[in-house]
Amino acid sequence: MASLSDPQGSESSFRLSMLLNDTRYRSYTFQFIALVCVALLFAYLGSNLAANLRAAGLSISYDFLGDPSGYDINQALLPYTSQSTHLRASLVGLLNTLLVSILACITATLIGVTAGVLRLSNNWLVSKLMAAYVELFRNVPVLIWIIIIFTIMTAVAPAPSAFRGDNPDANMLFGAIAFTNRGVYVPKPLLDPLGWVVVAVFVASIIGAILYRRHARKRLYADGTLLPTTWPTLAIVFLPALVAYVILGRPITLELPELGGFNFSGGINLLGSLIALWFALAIYTGAFIAENVRAGILSVSRGQTEAAAALGLRPRRIMNLVILPQALRVIVPPLISHYLNITKNSSLAIAVGYMDLTGTLGGITLNQTGRAIETILLLMLFYLAISLTISALMNVYNNAVRLKER
Repeated sequence: MASLSDPQGSESSFRLSMLLNDTRYRSYTFQFIALVCVALLFAYLGSNLAANLRAAGLSISYDFLGDPSGYDINQALLPYTSQSTHLRASLVGLLNTLLVSILACITATLIGVTAGVLRLSNNWLVSKLMAAYVELFRNVPVLIWIIIIFTIMTAVAPAPSAFRGDNPDANMLFGAIAFTNRGVYVPKPLLDPLGWVVVAVFVASIIGAILYRRHARKRLYADGTLLPTTWPTLAIVFLPALVAYVILGRPITLELPELGGFNFSGGINLLGSLIALWFALAIYTGAFIAENVRAGILSVSRGQTEAAAALGLRPRRIMNLVILPQALRVIVPPLISHYLNITKNSSLAIAVGYMDLTGTLGGITLNQTGRAIETILLLMLFYLAISLTISALMNVYNNAVRLKER
């Protein structure tokens, strides 16, 4: 029986018409055309920018990064003065951005997972309270929450002078933490050279605890042996570091904040702007994460819960061993977007005076130098690098927890 000839099965020599008529080459042809069009567009924009800069007597240069910045930064994780360079000011702003982003991501995850699980609670009051939290916080812009929390920190919190008296420590939380309108003062750890050994032991203990929990889970899945996890994890994490701390002669001490003059000295000052940005991003994004957690849990068949309960597992173990591992494949992908949103929303710090990357490089440095194009390009590059790094790390984790077919 005669059949139509299939271009994909033909063995004829290559012809230019095959770039459009042959399905083997057609997609590559259109992709190449699209690539050429995009390249031409960027070339036109670049040439137009260069022509406009020449007409204005300007040129793209990053020499200004080596000039003194001439401004102070209220929080610097690196040694910094007003005579430091604009490059160092940008690095300080970058570290401030990373600090508030990491803190907000961790806190938002804890809040979101807790609220998402509790929203499915059989307790009517708890479930409705979590539902009210989700609806309230995710439907109000994050900038408003930043301003509200910042106002509470600056207008409602007492001034340092309120801690004066015969016993000022009595007004401080645990005698070491002071909540004031200038920020929160907390103890500062002071490490001797041997103190880093204790820190290294503590980090190694955390890794050991993770490995132990993996071993316990493998034993449970392999032969049904249920190893204890709570107290062994706590023992692995804290006991080695505590023993090292005592043996090495207590190389880590705390510097407590003390009231001197009109303000506290010593300790670490967590600025009100940092706390406002941190908690506003956390509670706002946590409401969205809670809905993702709830959706992920509901995506697991109810029969899984019933089967686990029939085997005698307690509700907490059912959630940790059966429900959440399966729900992660639904939870993690949108979680990546929420982490990216936290990082980008941290640029709202300028509203409360927190000197992040946008406030330093994209704010004062831009205004002082007039190098708008250079600073904006650097700003875009920094945020792009941070976002791609977060996406890469979370995609690695997503590949580890996603459903694997046989």
